[in-house]
Amino acid sequence: MKVGRVTENALKRFILQQIKTRRDEVIVGAGLGEDCAIFSFQNRVSDGACQDKNDRNVILSCVQEGMFPVAYLLQRCANILASRGGEPLAAALSILLPLCAEEDTLRGIMSEAEEICGRLGMEIAQAQGRVTGAVNIPFVTVTAYGVAAAKAEDDNFAAAYHTVKAARPGQDIVVSKWIGLEGTAILAKHCEVSLRERYPAWLPETAAGFDRYLSTIPEAAVAMQSNGCVLQNVSEGGILAALWELAEGAGVGLTIDLKKLPVRQETVEVCNHCNINPYELLSGGCLLMTCTDGLELVSTLKAAEIPAAIVGKVTDSNDRLILNEDEVRYLDRPHADSIYQKINCGAPVAAGGMEV
Repeated sequence: MKVGRVTENALKRFILQQIKTRRDEVIVGAGLGEDCAIFSFQNRVSDGACQDKNDRNVILSCVQEGMFPVAYLLQRCANILASRGGEPLAAALSILLPLCAEEDTLRGIMSEAEEICGRLGMEIAQAQGRVTGAVNIPFVTVTAYGVAAAKAEDDNFAAAYHTVKAARPGQDIVVSKWIGLEGTAILAKHCEVSLRERYPAWLPETAAGFDRYLSTIPEAAVAMQSNGCVLQNVSEGGILAALWELAEGAGVGLTIDLKKLPVRQETVEVCNHCNINPYELLSGGCLLMTCTDGLELVSTLKAAEIPAAIVGKVTDSNDRLILNEDEVRYLDRPHADSIYQKINCGAPVAAGGMEV
């Protein structure tokens, strides 16, 4: 098997098909394009209990793991929870350390985690560490929890929590900020020396600072105001993986104009230098949205000083088309994130400079 997330076929055959539904409280469980589990406890509140209409009894949960900075993993979790209308509350950390690790490594990971959780208003509810020969670099698993601000009416959970299943033909596809931000920041730090030999100093410095854009909480809050809006965080596998998972999860087609996908020139240069595909690169900080009026959403986001662009349309066919001027091709199933072509078993990069 290749490095990175397992393929879609492996996910479906060996993971998702093995999972049985046995609890009524789980209203959104594991599924393609569903990074956030949703639990409802409305039916467990006794009839005699006094309930305020704003009581929040829907719990959200998500998991992220990797060799990348723990701050990135926590921010991804917060982004996912926010994309389902949730308020991030707490996180549990599991830290695997190689046999050669020093205590300072563990101290640094926890210090970084506490700093980003402070910015996000999250509590580290549980943390454990284990030294093992099963890893050769520190590997962190983050499980994050939040509460939902909204309640579903008439059991329309997909629409209430903006899941991919709510995507409908005719909707515009909107992307916030730029693709490849997270991967660009990691690569710029990992390849700093060679980038400085090829480019002016400002380019790798600017690229390394892209981690200040990784929060999608502000744009999620804006998009929540649009009726029928679907929110999908763009992460591992890049924008092309997110588009595929959106279409596959909703059972719809799409048409995307490649030239309209927003990308920073620094990302283009870093990807050219590393010989990797920016459209298949870690894209934390980019939020994929569908809505009935993309122009209005883009205008509202820009009024909030959040760059955004309409990049395509949801269709009622099974075709997932990518247009590049006169060329038309079909969207492929997601590949392993292109960052693994450059960073496979290297040491994790310090995060630093992140803004929430």
